[in-house]
Amino acid sequence: MKKILLILLIFPLTSQLTVAQNLKRANHLFEKRAYLNAAEWFLNEEPKTQEVLEKLADCYYFNTKMSEAEPWYKMLLETYEANVDQTYLFRYSQALKGVNKFTEADKWYQKYLTKKQMTPAEKQETLPFFEALNSEIRKPYIVHKVSVNSTFSDFGTAYFGDKVVFASTRNSGKLYDWNNQPYLDLYKADVTSNQDLANVVPFSESINTEIHESNAVFTKDGKTMYFTRNNIPSGKKSIAKNKVNHLKIYKAQFVNNEWTNIAELPFNGNDYSVEHPALSPDEKQLYFASDMPGTIGSFDLFVADINADGTYGIPKNLGPKINTEMREQFPFVSAKNRLYFASDGHFGLGGLDIFKSEIADENFSNPTNLSDIINSNLDDFAFVIDEENEIGYFSSNREGGVGDDDIYRFTKKKIYAVHGFVMDKNSLESLPGTLISLFDKNNELVNKMIVGEDASYLFEIENNKSYKLVGSRKLYVPAEVEFSTNLKGDIDKNIQLLMELYTDVEKEIVVENGKTQIKINPIYFDFDKWNIRPDAALELNNVVNIMKKYPDMAIEIGAHTDARGSDEYNLKLSHKRAKSVMDYLISQGISENRLKSEGFGESQPLNHCTQPKMCTRAQYSINRRCEFVITN
Repeated sequence: MKKILLILLIFPLTSQLTVAQNLKRANHLFEKRAYLNAAEWFLNEEPKTQEVLEKLADCYYFNTKMSEAEPWYKMLLETYEANVDQTYLFRYSQALKGVNKFTEADKWYQKYLTKKQMTPAEKQETLPFFEALNSEIRKPYIVHKVSVNSTFSDFGTAYFGDKVVFASTRNSGKLYDWNNQPYLDLYKADVTSNQDLANVVPFSESINTEIHESNAVFTKDGKTMYFTRNNIPSGKKSIAKNKVNHLKIYKAQFVNNEWTNIAELPFNGNDYSVEHPALSPDEKQLYFASDMPGTIGSFDLFVADINADGTYGIPKNLGPKINTEMREQFPFVSAKNRLYFASDGHFGLGGLDIFKSEIADENFSNPTNLSDIINSNLDDFAFVIDEENEIGYFSSNREGGVGDDDIYRFTKKKIYAVHGFVMDKNSLESLPGTLISLFDKNNELVNKMIVGEDASYLFEIENNKSYKLVGSRKLYVPAEVEFSTNLKGDIDKNIQLLMELYTDVEKEIVVENGKTQIKINPIYFDFDKWNIRPDAALELNNVVNIMKKYPDMAIEIGAHTDARGSDEYNLKLSHKRAKSVMDYLISQGISENRLKSEGFGESQPLNHCTQPKMCTRAQYSINRRCEFVITN
């Protein structure tokens, strides 16, 4: 019996020690960033504490396995929402987008914004973005997968003369703990006539080693390259065991047909990563991503000057307009001095999205999302573009790929469009702020836009279709133009929309007392009455005719009295008279939603007759009136 009791006492103690050792092992693998191996240990860990759920979900999140990350983030927030850091609200939102649950993702993103304590202005800017994402940007590209994608990971293209260099795990080397794939090497490929890739070969034995090499950039003369490589401690030939090895940028020179003089850059460090080099168009600046001290988020974009003597300036953070508290990586600067980069901190479609920012005098415009033609609900990154020919490449782990990451090429889409300007027909002045709508032959709305300062519009159209353009603007007669396209390619239309003010078209519409109104002869009411007399109906029919002529016109009916009588009496009487006029117009077929009635009493006189017995009957009659002010 004593032996049995001793066994029973030892068993729970041994079990507790085993659980503690398992958790220690899982945390050790997590700190090493061997996330998939760590996930196997966290899966078996009981109970599922807040720490275990956070790290288990993160293991999958950091490998972009959103379908596996999403349920664990859900369990974490269902149990510990009040205690978790705001970052987990953001990651859960991203994971939900990764499994196409956009409505739920938006709900958690709003919770993240609230916990982040954004200002009301910041929230207002963010809220409509997702809905407006694809209506605010032209999308002139067609996306294709390249033919050389492997079942492993291929990404990070760079132009190299008439060829393309990219990173891949297609080699047969040892596996990397983070994702259990071989280490990355650089490869070179030919570019075909349609921008596809072919004839893939390893890049250079002097560059590729047993560790990671990726994300290269080359000078225009092809004699210098910058690339990313694992940080190897001094004197080591391979990755240090059980340590996190960060990334560094190296420089190499092409001498006598060999890549040589390989040296790391001076702002690398052993305790942080420096990665993803990109050159400015004049090759005097090097852009890169890093989590070095001074970053705003987990990874920021930096720039350093390349001096004429080969030295480098101090890296400068690109600032909060570009960098967020999340990740900004994979910069590329085009020949037109535009910065393209990947971010999961700027609001987008999910995972890393590709954004564009204009560079001017070392300042950056607000980043623009490249829309769902380029971006997906998973990671999209490593964008490069030849803007002169409007072609390029990017990388993505979106659904439908061959491997974990794939390279995509994009080519210019031939856009057939109707475009032009909207102007005042008489003054020929441009009319910014005008609403332009495009309708199909069934009068169904195809697209609409409010023109900007230059008053120009552009809509994509199709061949062999009939359309109608409608311009709408306050106080202007709506302008309509019908047009058709054919099967022979005659579908690029330049149409100027000319609009006229109501006052230029209808003599009964005038500007009086600062208001555009339908002017009719005075209508009269019997003393202390508000019913419409036959002579008043004849005048009101003129208003009816104009409103039927312009079905989009809306008016406010304003009834006014003179100063004789009390203020309260006059206000009530004017309300009743305005309402009677509106009821009459409705009885003649004018829709109620185009009308508004308002009684102003004696509060808006047109002359000095503001007191009883101070003016003649004729002077008082000027203030006793009914106005029909056009509001649309």
